Amino acid sequence: MIQVDNLEYAYPKAAVPTIKGVNFHVADGEIFGFLGPSGAGKSTLQNILTGMLKGYRGNVYIGNQELRAIQEDFYEEIGVAFEFPNFYSRFTVLENLRFFGGLYNRKTEDPYKLLKMVGLEQHGNTRFSNLSKGMKMRLNFCRALLHDPALLFLDEPTSGLDPVNKELLKEVILKKKEEGKTMIVTTHDMQIAEDLCDRVAFIVNGKIALIDKPRNLKLQYGRRKLSVEYKLASTLHCQEFDLDGIGSNMAFIKLIQEKEIETIHSQETTLGNIFVKVTGKSLA
Repeated sequence: MIQVDNLEYAYPKAAVPTIKGVNFHVADGEIFGFLGPSGAGKSTLQNILTGMLKGYRGNVYIGNQELRAIQEDFYEEIGVAFEFPNFYSRFTVLENLRFFGGLYNRKTEDPYKLLKMVGLEQHGNTRFSNLSKGMKMRLNFCRALLHDPALLFLDEPTSGLDPVNKELLKEVILKKKEEGKTMIVTTHDMQIAEDLCDRVAFIVNGKIALIDKPRNLKLQYGRRKLSVEYKLASTLHCQEFDLDGIGSNMAFIKLIQEKEIETIHSQETTLGNIFVKVTGKSLA
């Protein structure tokens, strides 16, 4: 779906490029995540991929089309949900969706269906200015889906959502993946990246430091240890065992047979910890 080769981009009058020799690809039907601290180049990269920034060096292909040659019909094929929703504040929810739907040449989705999908079906006649931040983010997602695009760009898609609606939106995103959509997710939220993304790219100072599947990264950088917490005379104790050969480790077997076990955890790491270890940078 996307192929990027030796991509570089410098803003006018900038002393150094913001994007520096980036290479990656995104497969058809994949959810691909960009992870990085503020100022790393994530937004610039997204703006290039959506055709908003020109004048880059290298090549960017979406489908078989180089972005330098895109026409207006390109925007019939992509949906974009920016981190900060931009709607007409005096329009109602439905008025906004109908207005933006009218910008496309193709048949658009039923606004009521989209609103129901994200739990906003009771707010169709509510003015946008009266929505909470979480409601605005869910409406933003609906707008990206209006024209049923094959490729979605989601910038911090769960920002401002409470836990219930965050889970709802995650379910919707995964359902869209089942329908064959390709998605680019830009986020600071490592749990969202782990839950949604097939692969992630760590971006620091305009470069990609690492690309892989979240599971592979957690296994590669985690500790092959098993931590067991147990009670002994009302006191909590913790003991670690090597995962290798755990099934025949008699000390482990004796412990779980004889002690009051509180928790058992493998020692895989988190994407956030891996990011800091690989890049030396914080995700804040």
